[in-house]
Amino acid sequence: VTEKVLYARSSRGPPGSRIPVSGGTPITEELAIELRQLIFGAAGCPTRGEWLRTSLGSKSWCPSSPRNTTRGLLTVVAAYSLKYLLFDNRPKDSKGKCLPTDALLHPDEKRQQEALCVAISEILWKAGEQKKCVVALPQDTVYVQHSHSYYQDSITEKLHIFEFFKVDDLEIFVKRYLYLFEEEPGAGALLLLYSLVLSRGTQSIKKDLDDRINYLVSSQVEGSLNLVMLALTGRATPYLHNGIVYVGDEDHYAMPQYGVLARSAIGLLLWRGNGEKQETEIQPPGSRLKTPASPIWVTYCMSHFGVMFNTNRELLRNYHAERRFDLHYYTCGGCQVFLTVDTRGEHEGGTALRDDINATPLEKLIHSKWQDAKVTWTGQTPYVGETAAN
Repeated sequence: VTEKVLYARSSRGPPGSRIPVSGGTPITEELAIELRQLIFGAAGCPTRGEWLRTSLGSKSWCPSSPRNTTRGLLTVVAAYSLKYLLFDNRPKDSKGKCLPTDALLHPDEKRQQEALCVAISEILWKAGEQKKCVVALPQDTVYVQHSHSYYQDSITEKLHIFEFFKVDDLEIFVKRYLYLFEEEPGAGALLLLYSLVLSRGTQSIKKDLDDRINYLVSSQVEGSLNLVMLALTGRATPYLHNGIVYVGDEDHYAMPQYGVLARSAIGLLLWRGNGEKQETEIQPPGSRLKTPASPIWVTYCMSHFGVMFNTNRELLRNYHAERRFDLHYYTCGGCQVFLTVDTRGEHEGGTALRDDINATPLEKLIHSKWQDAKVTWTGQTPYVGETAAN
């Protein structure tokens, strides 16, 4: 048993404890510069401020944050936390019956921390191809000095790198130091981002990006789809189709474009407005994203990320369950709405269910998965547009 695994197994602490970080391998100047360049595009200028002051939180499974480039990653964390709360470890009452949905969506602090710990571990383990992953946590010593090629941010230059080869050891370690991801103010989102990139490997991410984008945190208001795909599937691919597609023409050899290689645990639904600014042309998601293992989808609509879900695990396994069903929609901006989707053909009176002329952007996004559905909102219909606050 390696020293690092022994250290991980000894990392059990009492709930709420704040044990100082020790052990691991100190970051080098070369790695610090490479991380900042790959993620933010440069190492010689300040790190984007929102990443230094955004935590993953534990007061709610869907953390609240201002609208900035951390939202895409926070939304994926919310989706994986939700998967744990609803499907992976659903508690029962004293009579052996499953708790009602409302109780599951309002967990106590202990259960919320469990969900966050499992979400972080699952995201990192997937990025490491379920073989090896990395957690990067700061200590007190500064290992990289301020220079023309590296601008200190008080986090990156203090990192220690921990490697894990078993998911159980990873979960124990994350549980022990969960407070570093949760504390406010804190840089929990940045620590997860660094750990995610190191788990996948910097060279693998450069290959994933396929020379289409030079760095992960793009100019998009709520972050890039590449970063979301890295957290969702373990690969920072810009391609959303199923499998591998070879693209070429009479003047160029056909080159492979690596899309989604397996059915995703969490799905992705996407709809862009005609006038929306975008860095690259992105094709619609394939069935491995549209029909995930759990009825939970990260949504990207008019430059806004959100999470949409149904509480019935059988929704995507039983055709009859998809005839009429409910969906919840949440965003990190505090939007929480409830809607009903009806796919049973024509509405009473002969009027077609689908009306794209008057449909809102979110309804068009839903139609990308359920083409002829009638969408009924409970309460006020949320507005999702380029200038929307949430």
